[in-house]
Formats: sequence, C-alpha cells, structure tokens
Amino acid sequence: MIWKKPWFQFSILLLLAFVWGSSFILMKIGLKSFTNEQVAGIRMLLASLVLLPYSIKNLKYLKKKDVKSLLIAGFIGSFIPAFLFTKAQTQIDSALAGMLNSMTPVFTLLVGILFHRTKFLLLQALGLILGLLGAVGLITSGSGLEIGHVNSYALLIVLATFFYAININEVKARLAHLTGMQITSLAFFFTGPVALIYLLTTDFAPALENPSWPVHLLALAGLGIIGTALAMVLMNSLIRYSSAVYASSVTYIIPIFAIMWGILDGENITPLHLTCMLFILLGVYLTNKKNKLKKI
Repeated sequence: MIWKKPWFQFSILLLLAFVWGSSFILMKIGLKSFTNEQVAGIRMLLASLVLLPYSIKNLKYLKKKDVKSLLIAGFIGSFIPAFLFTKAQTQIDSALAGMLNSMTPVFTLLVGILFHRTKFLLLQALGLILGLLGAVGLITSGSGLEIGHVNSYALLIVLATFFYAININEVKARLAHLTGMQITSLAFFFTGPVALIYLLTTDFAPALENPSWPVHLLALAGLGIIGTALAMVLMNSLIRYSSAVYASSVTYIIPIFAIMWGILDGENITPLHLTCMLFILLGVYLTNKKNKLKKI
C-alpha cells in the first residue's frame, strides 16, 4: 500500500507543511475584515460543509466506543486550536505563530510518555528540554523582542500545539481502525453545527463595511477547505500509517513556509527569532529519532 511507503509519507509531510505554513498568512488576510472569532468559525464551518457528504456517507461507521475519540479529534484537534490561533494572530506575526507551532512534536512525545506509555531514552529527554527552551525564548519576547516580557498571545499558540499533541496520540491509539477520511468527516460532523450556531450570534455588519471583504472571505475559504478539511484528511491518514511523533514532525517544516510568507508580507524576522527556532528544531530532531523511539 502506497501510504506505507516512506517516500510517500515524506511527500505528504511536505505537502502538509506547505498548506499549513500558508494558513497563517491566510488567517492574517481574513482578519483584515472579520473578527478573530469569525475567522475561526468560518474556517471550521466551511471545512465541515465540504466534508458533509462524506460525513453522511460514513455515519454507518460511527460506533459508540469511538464517539469520545472523535469529539477529541474534532474539538481538541481542530475547533479550539482554530480559535486560539486566530486570537493569537491579532497580536503576533504569522511567522512567529509558525515557529511556535513546531512545538507539536515535542508535546506529542510528552503526551505519549505520560498517557500512552511511550518509551524514551535520554536523547528524547534532551530534545524535550531544548524544544521547550526555544519556545520559552519566543514566548518571553514581546512584540519588540525584548527578553523578559511574556507574550500571552504566544502562549495561546503553545496551548494549541499541546491540544494537537493530545489529538494525534488519541487518533493513533484509538482510531487507527478508521480511514483518514472517516476520522475527519465524522469528527467535523460534530464541530460543524457548533461553528454555525456560534457564527449566527456574531455581527457581520462591520466586516461587510470593508470593500475588500469578498477577497478576505476567499482567503478563509481556502483556509477552511484546503488548509483544514483536506489537510486533516491527509494528516489523519498519515497518523494511521506512521508513528504519532513522525506525523507531528510536519510542524517543524511548517515554519519554513510561514517565515517565507512572513518575509513577503513585510514581517520582521530577527536573529532572536531564528535562534529560538533553531533550538526548537534541534529539540524536535532529537525527539523524533526513529531508531531510538518506540512507535505509538
């Protein structure tokens, strides 16, 4: 089967890195007209709508024992992080958000160790420490990159990566008997109605006053349909056929594209950013050593 081929898995990693690395700039574009809550809600609603035909088709595979894990996949793995990311990007650059997102593999290993009995060696422990140091460096840098100021908005990104880690481990441990499409469509079957109800409580009048709102909505359509629905199908399929930590390692390629888009958009990337990023990447590399890590 092609999903078991290492070259194919790596190709999917690169594709996901490009899609998700571009999602930060799409969120930034959407925020030009819509509130951060509306951006997240629109993203989740559009993803749910495009997956709805598959959700209905796959309802026959919905088992009572899987509901808890599917709720975790839907809300912990996508819904809540979507709101955390858009809230954070009201105050931090998309490139910085992409850098912090690379903490996901570190947290994936940590959650695996604490809750899924993943075995680890000293090398992985060192990787965890280095990754956390890099994240702390970025978090304690204010908008002016002055060390000592805790950026609470950056903490929202870190929390989102922790939620991603919980989801990845849960999917690997509890939902491996379902396909990536079944997992994603059934998970978004639960989140779609919640997103719709929430959006109906918001005021779109201010957004529609911006003459460029159709362009900004188009960016959110790409974010929801490609950056969420399609990407999560690929991600859940990858988790099924590889280790949880390997699948999560997509997030240390994401910053390459996030930084690229950030530079093109005129964002300020400093040596401090890049130094902290190197700490995170080194940490991820050590925690992701395949020959040392037991698959989970």
